[in-house]
Amino acid sequence: MYNPSDILIPKEALAWFKRKGIEPAFDYRDVWKEEHANAFTVAKMLNADLLVEVKQLVEQAIEEGQTFAQFRDVLKPMLVKSGWWGIQTMDDPQTQETKLVQLGSEGRIKTIYRTNMRTARAAGQWERIERTKRAMPYLLYQLGPSREHRVQHEKWNGTLLPVDDPWWFNHMPPNGWGCNCWIRQVSKYEATTLTKKGTISTTAPPGKDKQWTNKRTGEVETLPEGIEPGWNYNPGKARQSALNADLLKKETAMRQNLSTGL
Repeated sequence: MYNPSDILIPKEALAWFKRKGIEPAFDYRDVWKEEHANAFTVAKMLNADLLVEVKQLVEQAIEEGQTFAQFRDVLKPMLVKSGWWGIQTMDDPQTQETKLVQLGSEGRIKTIYRTNMRTARAAGQWERIERTKRAMPYLLYQLGPSREHRVQHEKWNGTLLPVDDPWWFNHMPPNGWGCNCWIRQVSKYEATTLTKKGTISTTAPPGKDKQWTNKRTGEVETLPEGIEPGWNYNPGKARQSALNADLLKKETAMRQNLSTGL
């Protein structure tokens, strides 16, 4: 069976990750959705120097196409040596409460590895999609190699929509923790062939929305059914939107300076 995790990380994915800054945070909800496209963070890792070191190891893993075992064998000794390991007490900067928290563990390392590998792939893939969409203007949603699939993701399997369809703005995999779904770019000819076979759907899947409250910020979000909180965004598109906004801000400031003679 095809496993997208077996593909070597393309240069676009590596470049996307390299452009990230860092943002120390106590809780994973403190750095949210599109912010992850611009900043690398690990919940409870408030030491900026340590966060930089971990980011460098993730970057190396992406560049070399390391397996999880290879990544773990390098990262774990560093975390243990730094003291960021096991269950410890920490003060929550937001609430000033002293809490018993889980720092480094095999599970945490796996989350760091999988989350960053998958989002980097998704972002890199989106850059290629945008560059080649004239020749291959469609995307096909596919299930990954998971033993069990989320019910809603099974319903999305075989969905064929144009690259610019708004559905991809918040349904670009991964769509949750551990989600292995992926998308395949399709030419117009193949899209026509698949449509004739009747094995795919060419309309955005219907679905209900649900309300979710981020207890760290108090903000209430509307999430599409089947997508976990914090995953309802497109990593590659989010980065491009941020870059466009930054460019617009700089252009506006430049025009204001010119108009005032500064």
